Amino acid sequence: MSQADDVSELTYEQARDELIAIVAKLEAGAATLDDSVGLWERGEALAARCQALLDGASERIKAAHDEPAEQFVEQVADAGVIGVVPADGEPDEDETEPEDKDDDKA
Repeated sequence: MSQADDVSELTYEQARDELIAIVAKLEAGAATLDDSVGLWERGEALAARCQALLDGASERIKAAHDEPAEQFVEQVADAGVIGVVPADGEPDEDETEPEDKDDDKA
């Protein structure tokens, strides 16, 4: 069975978790060259599986919205925005100093 066939039945979470474990093994540097190449190949197959599942989920979301892609991306990009970052040079509301009423009396 090839690596691609082996990962084709994995869920996103299973593939992601195995990929994380492979990266940790490769970063540790304890594997032989042959083992490292095998881990790398498996990691490539797992990464492709994860990307395919993410692409499929994105397409399902786009289809559910039944909107043009540009409009959908704009809506998703704005999701969860809590505040607005001021442009450079503009003070943030929290950074402005309140007017001191005592200065007016002097």
